[in-house]
Parts: sequence; C-alpha cells; structure tokens
Amino acid sequence: QVQLVESGGGLVQAGGSLTLSCAASFRAFNPYAMAWFRQAPGKEREFVAAIKWSGGSTYYADSVKGRFTISRDNAKNTMALQMNSLKAEDTAVYSCAEKRRTGPVTAAAHYDLWGQGTQVTVSS
Repeated sequence: QVQLVESGGGLVQAGGSLTLSCAASFRAFNPYAMAWFRQAPGKEREFVAAIKWSGGSTYYADSVKGRFTISRDNAKNTMALQMNSLKAEDTAVYSCAEKRRTGPVTAAAHYDLWGQGTQVTVSS
C-alpha cells in the first residue's frame, strides 16, 4: 500500500523559509493531484496548495499565494512545498495528500491518502 511521508518541518523565525517534502513509498499509477493542507491548534484543516500530476497546474490558498510554491518530481514520486516569507499565522501541522480521481482539488474530503504530517512553527 502506498504511504506518504512528509519531512522538512521545523522552527523558523518570521520572514524565514522552509521547504517541505512529501515522498510516496511506491506508485502503481500516478495520482490525479497532490496537495498540502495544514491545521493549526484549535482550527479546522485548511487547503494550502495543490498540483495536478499531469500537466503540473497549481492552485494556492489566497493566504499563501506569492509566498509558497508547490512542485512535483514525477520520476522521484515526490512533491515539495517551498515556503518563503513565513508568518506566525503559518504555524500548523502540514500534511500532504493524494487525490486519485478527477474533481475539485481544494477540498480535503476529495483526497484518498494522507501523510502523518509535519510541524511547522514560525516564531514572531
């Protein structure tokens, strides 16, 4: 069974940068899309960014547009989230997710497989 494993989280000062990675253990077929979601303490999980595996179209939440960049490496079965100009409000557990069927890419309910998550803490 495919597993998703995130890495790259940590503690960073406001204004700094971090890069998160998500690796799939193996692939029998390519997903339709992959995405990053985040959940801060006491808040609901929210969409951050998504990328369609074929074609590479990207989608971003307004709160991260212009600061975060999502990318994927088809050959390595990995996905990354480059986060720049980090703010305290970006503090959350970030999880990668895989969507196997066509449809909206911003809704968590449409994703089929999730990683365990990695903590990102931005100090102000």
